[in-house]
Amino acid sequence: MTDQETYDPHKTDTEIRQGNKRKTNLRVLVFSGIMIVAAFAAIYLVGYAIQN
Repeated sequence: MTDQETYDPHKTDTEIRQGNKRKTNLRVLVFSGIMIVAAFAAIYLVGYAIQN
């Protein structure tokens, strides 16, 4: 085990690295999901406007 800072000496290196108190992974996933939905909505609206 390398010398990574942790408050639990029984955790492995992988378990130490997976800790994320700021929830930035969730923030990225939510933002990406919203952007994908917005992109598809824009494509749909442009296609609908061109047909009419």
